Amino acid sequence: MGKRGRAAVVVLGDIGRSPRMQYHALSLARQTFLEVDIVAYGGSEPHISVLEHQSIHIHKMPQWPTLPRLPELLRPLFLMLKPIFQFFVLLWYLCVKIPAPDVFIVQNPPSVPTLVVVKFASWLRHSAFIIDWHNFGYTLLALSLGRSSLFVAIYRWIEKGCGKMAHGSLCVTKAMQHELSQNWGIKATVLYDQPPEFFRPASLEEKHSLFCRISKHINEPYGRRDCVSNGSAGPQNYDPSVIPFTTKVGTDIFLKQNRPALVVSSTSWTPDEDFGILLEAALMYDRRVAALLGEDDKTGDEICWDEKQFAYPRLLFIITGKGPQKEKYEQKIRKLNLKRVAFRTMWLSAEDYPLLLGSADLGVCLHTSSSGLDLPMKVVDMFGCGLPVCAVSYSCIKELVDVEKNGLLFSSSSELADELMMLFEGFPEKCNALKSMRSNLMERVSSVRWATTWEEHAKPLITEVIAENYT
Repeated sequence: MGKRGRAAVVVLGDIGRSPRMQYHALSLARQTFLEVDIVAYGGSEPHISVLEHQSIHIHKMPQWPTLPRLPELLRPLFLMLKPIFQFFVLLWYLCVKIPAPDVFIVQNPPSVPTLVVVKFASWLRHSAFIIDWHNFGYTLLALSLGRSSLFVAIYRWIEKGCGKMAHGSLCVTKAMQHELSQNWGIKATVLYDQPPEFFRPASLEEKHSLFCRISKHINEPYGRRDCVSNGSAGPQNYDPSVIPFTTKVGTDIFLKQNRPALVVSSTSWTPDEDFGILLEAALMYDRRVAALLGEDDKTGDEICWDEKQFAYPRLLFIITGKGPQKEKYEQKIRKLNLKRVAFRTMWLSAEDYPLLLGSADLGVCLHTSSSGLDLPMKVVDMFGCGLPVCAVSYSCIKELVDVEKNGLLFSSSSELADELMMLFEGFPEKCNALKSMRSNLMERVSSVRWATTWEEHAKPLITEVIAENYT
């Protein structure tokens, strides 16, 4: 049997929210000249470069329906039926619906039923089988069931067994590579996440254009004392044509000197990312600045941000992402009664998200790894845009964040508040620590990209696995 010139990228999840697998598809099409079939769920749109590439074909599987709240007696039954439904749908797509590929590349987690189906499909269709380890599925299951659960033990046994049957493995950190080698008997190649070419610093024109597009979200106040909605105290004065960051005079665009500092965080709004840390830090920043400036929050006086420059700026946190706890935290935000900090939550297109990162002043990452062995891709994207980051500290995060070079680490809301105070003192002109980290990032922003790293580490493995499968 000769080579087919095809690869299949498999994600038991929303392909629009699986950027690493989108980048795999692009590299397979561009750098190995293969036809690529993506088998995944729909939901969010992938990047336009994926959608428009003539060699990439997206196959969207039907999803398990979202059911209304069920009686307690029926919940175990439906929890058992869901993986069975996923098993047969995925089996149909991989074994029948798509053309037989030379190699399957599958995202893990989720492990069950994904790895079982892909292993069977690779045997049936005489294809190679590569796992891209983003994390360990059993550790995510343990977050809800506990490490001692029998289901977690069974899940780990399946994950490990299927992992050892794969023809090759990629993983995201050296720490994960060591764990796979020492405790799972699996040899994996480290493929660090790197930003693709569309994650880059935004030009002034791009910033202004983006802020105009999202001005409705930015200018809509989240409370009576919102500090960003045109500097007004409430919705009655808000003018959607005014942008707090930039101004256009004729054909020239300028950054406003008294603009708020823009802080971006991307979250899945799930329990493994403690968004409460960010809210507490924002409240501390608000109160500490008031104390330093001798302001009295007990009075109803509003701050007129347009009249003078302050030693500490107001902060606008834009939080992107979708997830189950979003509404809960939006309600908490509205009750904070902040005068110098504002929040906005929104979902951006795959094209606008890199522009937002490239327009921001600081990124915040709340990711804490269930295994302690993976790295947050959102930080990689921020670095690609030349954006310094404050990230939650955990075991292997220093493989990515070089403290005081490209970012800072924190373990509590108080530490994050300290970092916000230090980084934004004298903003926008005199915040030297922030400028230094941005300068360090700009020096390497174009030197390390996904395509280069993939060519060096992933392509040789994929080529070797395909060749061995035909010998």
